Amino acid sequence: MNFWDIVLIVVNFGILSRVMLVNGKTKRWAAFASVIAFSLVIVQLIAVGFRWQMVPAYLSPVILIMYYQFAGRKKSSKSWISISFKTMMLIIYLSVAVALPSLLPVISFEKPTGPFTVGTTLYHWVDQKRDEPNTKDPNDRRELMVQIWYPAEETGEGKRAPYIRNINEIAEGLEKALSIPAFAFSQLGLVKSHAYEEARLSNSESRYPVLLFSHGFSGFRNQNTFEVESLASQGYIVLGIDHSFDAAATVYPDGRIAYLQSIDLNDFAKSDRHIELWKKDVAFVLDQVEKLNQSDEADLFTGRIDTSRIGMFGHSYGGATAAQMLAEDSRIKAAINMDGTLYGSVFPDSGIGKPFLLMSADNSEESDEDSNEDFDEDSQEVEARDKRALAGGGMSMVIPHTNHMSFTDFSLFSPLLRSNGENPRQVHRIINEFSLAFFDRYVKQIDDGSTLSKLAAKYPEVDFQVN
Repeated sequence: MNFWDIVLIVVNFGILSRVMLVNGKTKRWAAFASVIAFSLVIVQLIAVGFRWQMVPAYLSPVILIMYYQFAGRKKSSKSWISISFKTMMLIIYLSVAVALPSLLPVISFEKPTGPFTVGTTLYHWVDQKRDEPNTKDPNDRRELMVQIWYPAEETGEGKRAPYIRNINEIAEGLEKALSIPAFAFSQLGLVKSHAYEEARLSNSESRYPVLLFSHGFSGFRNQNTFEVESLASQGYIVLGIDHSFDAAATVYPDGRIAYLQSIDLNDFAKSDRHIELWKKDVAFVLDQVEKLNQSDEADLFTGRIDTSRIGMFGHSYGGATAAQMLAEDSRIKAAINMDGTLYGSVFPDSGIGKPFLLMSADNSEESDEDSNEDFDEDSQEVEARDKRALAGGGMSMVIPHTNHMSFTDFSLFSPLLRSNGENPRQVHRIINEFSLAFFDRYVKQIDDGSTLSKLAAKYPEVDFQVN
């Protein structure tokens, strides 16, 4: 809960408790208490905005007035039975009022720690050379929405970008993917990012290196805002790709929506084949980056992108895509896979041959009930693929008390999505620090690798290894 949520609940439930359990039925006190209670609701709505999780708290002034009316018509009993009953009802009411906004809060992101302000802009790119395999119209071409975060000039009174544009569509897609009702994500529409819309690119450096981000299957381009903003603040141009029809939802400028379409990721062969689509998406975006550097209609990036220094990172299926692109596209110099099974072409026994970091969740808490024959076979295949990818100098790290969602913003959405003992802020700091050190070493080439070693010592709980 945020500050205004807490103030509203503490004060209004304090008033309710005094009225119901002590003494507060004078007309003067009734008027004063009602004004305070309603005023706090109005202040909270203005400061934060309406959300359904706060409805029990919003209703507290109504309950207060109803109690005044009821108590004024009959003599109030002060027996221990009456007081016990009122206390129990208050505790239940307060528990509901606190639980809902605590389990589904309006999240906030830590301010990026880099020296740059962060700007952001959005592009709609159409690959005229590729058909759209997910639609029936043979004239449809593959369309992608790509958001860019970048080092910006000081913005002054510039407008901060929303965390998620088109929250209703994204929430509907997440409902299909996670089987969680769409309204449970509605509060994310109130969240602001730390990036400023259409801010000017900083003139501190003549050209900036590039990082591409690929979301997980059923995710979306903003799902790692904690990370992309941090990297942009450190002097990187970061591009987040919506893989249309595999993202929760992609909304095009004309209002058309590409919702998530199902695919069985438990089928290795099918997942290996499907990743070809994502690889072609990334290759197309790389082509667009080169064109953007040559001539940007918005005049943001013309001549300011260092296309000789490009890295990539991704979560889950996007992490697998990053590894594949690292192996196959000479433009990608280094890549990070965040807890992604390595679908796609099998790497040689000698490894990828380029800087690669595999971040993994802590699987020690998995239930023994998962130990069946099919699971064991899949696990063996996953381990074999990881071993080949890491051969010849690849790096790996396991962060304790994490699960698959820990490598995204999702762990902030609700405590119910976290692993036992997980501190999502701390996990995100670890991810950001290791990501920055890795890309500074192998993309910017401004570090000799000592920072990674220092981080391994700083976080001894992280199992960091160089193969």
